[in-house]
Amino acid sequence: MDASAGAPPGPSPHVPPDSGPPAPPDSGPAPGPGQAPRADTAVLVLAGPLTAADVPGLCARLEGLLCGGAARVVCDVGRLDAPDAVALEALARLGLTAARRGRHIGLRGAGGRLRALLALTGLDEVLALRSSPPQGC
Repeated sequence: MDASAGAPPGPSPHVPPDSGPPAPPDSGPAPGPGQAPRADTAVLVLAGPLTAADVPGLCARLEGLLCGGAARVVCDVGRLDAPDAVALEALARLGLTAARRGRHIGLRGAGGRLRALLALTGLDEVLALRSSPPQGC
């Protein structure tokens, strides 16, 4: 499945195109460090320094994956440069986008600085929450 499906042409230079097949509703936890994603998991890669202008496009890409049938999406954050408030905003908005569909996102590749920022803001717990009831696409 092409993660850029439904997104405007020409991906942001900070957000490389991803792919991953749709996942069943009962897919397991996100893969741990060094593990490959499950065959039934779509991966959304966040890379480089993100800007506020990148956030709506990331949410649209996630929306496309979820409405396209993916029940599980892992955000690979291992290529983020110096995570900051914009990266936190992006992750929070991605979590909300998934929650509106009754889904959640997993994170993969979070470094020490990002983990500390997630813990400091409480987003480490919020991103793991699942929502009910889902809204239609």
